[in-house]
Amino acid sequence: MQHCASASTSSSYSQSAFPVLPGGRPNFLDSRIQRELKCWCQRAVAPVEDESSSARDVVRRDLNSLPKPLSATHFSSSSSDGKMVRVAYQGVPGAYSEAAALKAYPKCETVPCDHFEAAFKAVELWLADKAVLPIENSVGGSIHRNYDLLLRHRLHIVGEVQLVVNLNHCLLGLPGVRKKELKRVLSHPQALDQCELFLNELGVTRVTADDPAHAAQIVVCEGVRETGAIASTRAAEIYGLDVLAEGIQDDSDNVTRFLILAREPIIPGTTRPHKTSIVFSLDEGPGILFKALAVFALRGINLSKIESRPQRRRPLRVVDDSNRGSATYFDYLFHIDFEASMAEPRAQYALGHLQEFARFLRVLGCYPMDTLP
Repeated sequence: MQHCASASTSSSYSQSAFPVLPGGRPNFLDSRIQRELKCWCQRAVAPVEDESSSARDVVRRDLNSLPKPLSATHFSSSSSDGKMVRVAYQGVPGAYSEAAALKAYPKCETVPCDHFEAAFKAVELWLADKAVLPIENSVGGSIHRNYDLLLRHRLHIVGEVQLVVNLNHCLLGLPGVRKKELKRVLSHPQALDQCELFLNELGVTRVTADDPAHAAQIVVCEGVRETGAIASTRAAEIYGLDVLAEGIQDDSDNVTRFLILAREPIIPGTTRPHKTSIVFSLDEGPGILFKALAVFALRGINLSKIESRPQRRRPLRVVDDSNRGSATYFDYLFHIDFEASMAEPRAQYALGHLQEFARFLRVLGCYPMDTLP
């Protein structure tokens, strides 16, 4: 049987496996998936003898209703028409990032993007008004790629969204398929890790995909009864899959935090709790990091996040601090989230104090805190 991607020879899928028609730049915000993808998916799926007609119809369903993801290599400037907030996210329709975007802006127009950097560029080039991107997960930890992209681009953090994944990790399959028939399960590596106990009990082969919703899309295109996906119930609705099991993650307290990015910062206020995100680098020396953190402790400011990332442009530093020669140190950037608004004098004094011994300091954004319901 032919497949949408060569599943028999590869243990992972990438969205680049899907064909893209050549030509000029389409209208990313309003266009639908090209007809060729529909025909290609139909060619890729052969009928299965024991499948019902409804199952075959789902496998061959028309995907033209889904927007085509933006690619970072196909951008040109575009103007917003002001009719609706356009929010870029990484993934395909049904992704958890899309759910976070809809939680932040319930009436927004979501703009799927191939990669994280494509979402940054969509906002910079006015193809979208905002971007919603994951930054950390309570089980899987930080998304380091997005920390690095925050420095590479000049967007501002204007908000945050916390999304509970408790009941969102579901096992999906083609209509009529039973859980025990599955031999392979596709999803994002973090989703597979977060459902390790369930998958071990099921005894299936794990195959990685770009994101959970993309895994559901692959299951539909392949039409193989032995292949399932871990994704959300929304992905099941979009792609016409059955939910074989719900809430299959190992840890019930599974929360992902997303950042909302925009071209311009917001004016910080004091009427509700705010959070400020900064990044800085320090000179080498005894207790220098302690001194940097003390500027917040001295003013009663709580730190909610500390993350260190290597300096890509200057990964090593040579310091002559002894009579025996030079010492080599790794050079790091420090990302900090602290719970105070830049409209408060104590936050202004803290950053002024930090500037006295920081080699580099940048405020990434000051924004209202999101509290889980």
